[in-house]
Amino acid sequence: MKKITVAILFGGCSSEYEVSLKSATAVLENLDLEKYDVLLLGITKEGQWLQYGGSTDRIKNDTWHQSKECVPAFLSPCRQVQGVVALHNGVMMTTRVDVVFPVLHGKNGEDGTVQGLLALAGIPFVGCHSLSSAICMDKDIAHILAASSGVKTPRSVTVFKNTDPDNVIAAVESLGFPLYVKPAKSGSSLGITKAHNTADLVKGIENAFYHDNKVVIEENIEGFEVGCAVLGNGDVIVGEVDEIELSHGFFNYNEKYSLETSRIHVPARIEKEMAEKIKETAIRLYQVLDCRGFARVDMFVTPTNEIVFNEVNTIPGFTTKSRYPSMLRAAGISYKELLDTLIFLAMEAD
Repeated sequence: MKKITVAILFGGCSSEYEVSLKSATAVLENLDLEKYDVLLLGITKEGQWLQYGGSTDRIKNDTWHQSKECVPAFLSPCRQVQGVVALHNGVMMTTRVDVVFPVLHGKNGEDGTVQGLLALAGIPFVGCHSLSSAICMDKDIAHILAASSGVKTPRSVTVFKNTDPDNVIAAVESLGFPLYVKPAKSGSSLGITKAHNTADLVKGIENAFYHDNKVVIEENIEGFEVGCAVLGNGDVIVGEVDEIELSHGFFNYNEKYSLETSRIHVPARIEKEMAEKIKETAIRLYQVLDCRGFARVDMFVTPTNEIVFNEVNTIPGFTTKSRYPSMLRAAGISYKELLDTLIFLAMEAD
């Protein structure tokens, strides 16, 4: 049987570059090479595209781009090429690919930009299309659409760089402290702060604007955070619901990747009926936000058992120990099976 040529996109001109290297390494180490021919296309922090032919170890330690096994390369938007153009010893060579797996996180990878390029090129790819990727990346717009579909969202105020600080302070007064200050379009909790007073709020807004040109200030939701892994295009599968147990603070970037003072419970420590309600809400949000392929839907459960939408990650962390694969593993789908399914879904006709 003819092998499927899969181009793996990793790295990225993003603050989540290091996370991508970890996710991509796991994908590469678990793809069935009897089924797939793999082409590695890395993007440096500075935005340089390189075809890489070396070991995964150099991806792990971030020396891959210094390798002699790198050549300048790019994804061609031309549908006649339908693949990668690389410069080998001064000669342009093309490699046709069957599917692209963007193992990218955050800006310039998860926000619809790469997805737009792949749509132009006519190459099937894993994950959400451009519009849903862009919507899910923007917490403000995603919340507006979720609320319009009847899903409860946190009360919030959206701030732009030209907004008068006094007006912001007045606008958030009804929300009460503590407040969460978030860049509208950032992942892995980067740039998010918890404000306990006005001074914290002002500093938090400054910090958030370092990451984005739009900031969302949200009320604090009492309760705990849960996640739901959704897999599929039209018909979907959902994994077991997971639960984040915090000892203090919030689930920031450090906690997400170290779990120093927090724990992830899979399945969540909740009643079966609540788990089913969370899954139903996740599927509803997945459909409302026009997701396909895969996504992790994050929500809060309040002390009165209300479900409140938090966010959707269209390319969630993807190591073998990450939340998304762990939730599906608990539902009986192994990491290797998950990779096969994602590639099949990408190649499935829309």
